[in-house]
Amino acid sequence: MMIKSVVQLKAFARQDGAFLSLLWIASFASLVLMPGLPLGNILALATPLFVGWRLAKFRDYALEGVISLRRGYAYSVYTFFYASAIFALAQYVYFKFLDGGVFERMLTETMQTVAPIYVRSGISQKELTDSINAITVMTPVQWAFVFMMQNLFIGAVVGLPIAAVCARRVGRGNRNASYGSNRLGNNSGQ
Repeated sequence: MMIKSVVQLKAFARQDGAFLSLLWIASFASLVLMPGLPLGNILALATPLFVGWRLAKFRDYALEGVISLRRGYAYSVYTFFYASAIFALAQYVYFKFLDGGVFERMLTETMQTVAPIYVRSGISQKELTDSINAITVMTPVQWAFVFMMQNLFIGAVVGLPIAAVCARRVGRGNRNASYGSNRLGNNSGQ
């Protein structure tokens, strides 16, 4: 029975990880294409709300409204894992074939803009120059890997409060709430 629960959890996390990766891709595209607008940042900051919403849907649809903190955390971590893998692949394709140095220039300009703040706080100009140079020599695989590791770390940290908010020991509300569209095998005569 435990293996069946893990398989079910991973299946829902894979599906929701794909949805989360779409949110991240839209956020990344907004940041790259429209860096002056806050849309990309808003979409990125919506990540915990999105994962919490999908966790609540999973809880209500598959688990009859009951989920432990541990299972909720596992769902969140798996969702972030699958989303990070898909997003890393999308970013690799972007950096390898579409970017043409745009992202690198954007980061370099940002680093140069904030450099005086870092210098005032005690970081030497040489350290800043070395950091900018390190950024400019990264390959598409390295960029995708850095973002993937960052997303996995964020998922491990943010997953716990998401799971805590969505954990429920006793089911309540509509036990037949739909997860995506309609619940499979739902008999309307019951």
